[in-house]
Amino acid sequence: MHAVIVTPGQADSDRYAEVPDPVPAPGEVLVEVLAVGVDGTDDEIARGEYGEAPAGDDYLIIGHESLGRLTEPADGLVAGSLVAAIVRRPDPVPCLNCARDEWDMCLNGRYTERGIKGRHGYLAEYYTEAPKYLVSVPDALAKIGMLVEPTSIAAKALDQIWRIQARMAWEPRCAVVTGAGPVGLLAAAALRLRGLDVYVYDRAASGPKVDLVTALGATYLVADDHKLGHPLVGELGHIDIAIEATGYSPLAFDLADTVGTNGVVVLTGVSGGNREAQIAVDHLNLEMVLGNKVIVGTVNANRRHFEMAVAALEGIERRWPGWLERCVTRRVPHADYRAGLRRGAEDIKVVVEIHP
Repeated sequence: MHAVIVTPGQADSDRYAEVPDPVPAPGEVLVEVLAVGVDGTDDEIARGEYGEAPAGDDYLIIGHESLGRLTEPADGLVAGSLVAAIVRRPDPVPCLNCARDEWDMCLNGRYTERGIKGRHGYLAEYYTEAPKYLVSVPDALAKIGMLVEPTSIAAKALDQIWRIQARMAWEPRCAVVTGAGPVGLLAAAALRLRGLDVYVYDRAASGPKVDLVTALGATYLVADDHKLGHPLVGELGHIDIAIEATGYSPLAFDLADTVGTNGVVVLTGVSGGNREAQIAVDHLNLEMVLGNKVIVGTVNANRRHFEMAVAALEGIERRWPGWLERCVTRRVPHADYRAGLRRGAEDIKVVVEIHP
């Protein structure tokens, strides 16, 4: 079969190549891949910045945002059912959390991840998988089912928020999301579904990001030098929730100061580099303590969050028909995957179609 592979750690080694057909192990099923969303992680792996091949192989099939179709029945699903595959797998020990299917909370870092660390991904014609790592996707989401994985990140963020805030009586009304990439937009949509006033903060002054935010009934704020300096921010009143989805680390500390009393900040973006910033630590400490504020980081997602993601996508599609399809700004053929990795300024989510 054909797949997009890299030699991990080697820059610009990505290629469309012939690889052996996958053979299901006992208890596994074969899945035909329909489409895969690509993101910055895939691009960084292609540039050789990280990535790890499975044991015994010298290459890695990349791609982790999958939509596939079962070729045979599995765990109550009939052949032909649409599925999305969970990305992370528990460590072999396993640790306390992995033993409880909370592999997104792995303690010792020995987990593996499809298309990223130690396991082949989904930018291939087929893959095999144990049914426990497959999540059913309704046929109504056939055009955008590859958004389940990025939506699982947003779903986990909201799940964490409401679990943390169960510490008190809480009726959130206002949320700020920094970053209008896929995770930021999907988080904004999920927050709007819960009835919150949502403000999305991003650098683009016009284009599809602005239009998509407006279509949700949310407010778009244009960033000023990556700082929360937009005049409207000071006029929003009490901000209950802030979700950081840019990976620009100084924003994390700005958001801690931006949320109001009893506010919660969730960091979803991964920072690179070695940026330094001056912080008024006494002020920040005072705000955190006297304001009962919380900052929490979140990465990856477990099965519960993937199932929440499917439910969220169904709710978004019912509320704003066609909005999710607008988040997919380009679709490219499998062999032309490189055009998908090299995303343009107007791109939000690019999808590689394998068996469209």
